[in-house]
Amino acid sequence: MAGSIDAGDFVIRFNDCRSYGAGGSRTDAVAVCNTGRPAKAMLGSPEWRAHPGVVSAGEIWSVRDPEKFAAMRAPLAVSHPELDDFCDDYTDAFTAFCADTGKTHVVIDKSVHDAVDASLSAFDPQPYVVPSSGMIVIAEVLSKYAEAEVSLAGFGHAGWEWHPFAAERQLVDRYIAAGRLTRLGGKMLVSSSHGA
Repeated sequence: MAGSIDAGDFVIRFNDCRSYGAGGSRTDAVAVCNTGRPAKAMLGSPEWRAHPGVVSAGEIWSVRDPEKFAAMRAPLAVSHPELDDFCDDYTDAFTAFCADTGKTHVVIDKSVHDAVDASLSAFDPQPYVVPSSGMIVIAEVLSKYAEAEVSLAGFGHAGWEWHPFAAERQLVDRYIAAGRLTRLGGKMLVSSSHGA
């Protein structure tokens, strides 16, 4: 699917851009988890900063609204004490990275996260912490670019145990049935980033 991906008008990759190469090379935006360990690891990694996908991207999209995650800290300390650094916010550090590298920094608003939670509730998900980054980005794209043809590649709906992947799969399937999304090649591919 690399050729089809590179032929897109706007290609969004996630976090470490693990699909880069086998999944084409065009990268217009990198959507990042801007809180917790993933954010800390990316920002602290010279390899991430030098990755050709990150270098070529004109935009970095932070998927976690700082206000939303600040409000989650106290409840998570009770329900999931092992996630003590989950809400640590690195949005300002991504803003600085973008300023240093001439990129646009987009922070996805908490209203998108809230809308995803509401949409997922229709599928009676098991208890979860947050939707995946992939699901948040899908909602952002569908909201901002309602007329665009949106294709997914690499969404296997599996990964971190506290994402509601079964419900996310059902929601994506509903969007596909409604003609709002397609899966590139018409099939679900194994996720290389887990959409986290």
